[in-house]
Amino acid sequence: MRRRIVPILVLLVLFLLTGCAGKQETGGDSASVVVGFSQLGAESSWRIANTVSMEQAAKAAGYGLMMENANQKQEKQIDAIRSFIAYRVDVIVFSPIVQTGWDNVLAEAKQADIPVIIMDRMIDTQDDSLYRAYVGADFYAEGVRAGEYLIRKADTLGADHLRIVEICGTTGSTPMQDRQRGFMDVIGKDERFTVIESVDGDFLQSKGEECMRELLQKYGTDGIDVIYSHNDAMTLGALNVLEKEETAGSKDMIIITVDGEKDAVDALKAGKINCVVQCTPHLGPSVMKLVRDVTAGKEIPKVYHPDEGAFSDFDDLTDPAVEGF
Repeated sequence: MRRRIVPILVLLVLFLLTGCAGKQETGGDSASVVVGFSQLGAESSWRIANTVSMEQAAKAAGYGLMMENANQKQEKQIDAIRSFIAYRVDVIVFSPIVQTGWDNVLAEAKQADIPVIIMDRMIDTQDDSLYRAYVGADFYAEGVRAGEYLIRKADTLGADHLRIVEICGTTGSTPMQDRQRGFMDVIGKDERFTVIESVDGDFLQSKGEECMRELLQKYGTDGIDVIYSHNDAMTLGALNVLEKEETAGSKDMIIITVDGEKDAVDALKAGKINCVVQCTPHLGPSVMKLVRDVTAGKEIPKVYHPDEGAFSDFDDLTDPAVEGF
């Protein structure tokens, strides 16, 4: 994948030439704005689409983008943020791999007077002055949508007891915690539903396959009625295992996933998945609008959630609006 990233050496020369001009002096002039972006990895089609969205939006805005891929390691993200501070970027954007452990490095950015925008995943901190804005999905609402779909499906089927396995995202991450919490807040008091096991799939397709294989060995196809997976990559991995085991279609197993990748929506249309809860990766334009405003000295909203919904087997799946990214 081609990336339009400002090389570190070029940035260093730029900063040496421009000296130590403060961020307030840019006045939002796109030609002088450089964004330091720490992406947590490239673990899924969603993440890759998110990176492309950032690159394209930065290019459209005329901003320099200094990007570092952390490859799923928090220490690499912390190192990247410190390098952005050293290079005196105008704004730091990062998508945190986990919720905790950011206060020290963000305090360093605050001390350097570099605004921080958190994208996609949230952090757990007692000091919300360490970041200027959060741009990303309402993961709790996504979990609620998944739970609401399951209740409607159970009502339609007349089911009196459904056993659920939950393939979770990375332990300690915001989407994992909130998608689980939203889902459980909806179904938790309904005696028809029992979550028999929750496993960590780390948002990876390979781990989704591994988890599904282990769950089938433990419970068998007849012991699982519902799969609730926190992202499409893990769901597609689980489907691979079900199809190899020749169990796909042998039982009315309800499969609920989150993201909205094209492959997942195609699987929904093919009857292999029952519900796809949307989580858009296209956050770049919203982030760059905030970059523009904050470098111009304007007030920006603390939280921005994009509009999202869900597709399911209750919808007209021939509608052109039912499409993935």
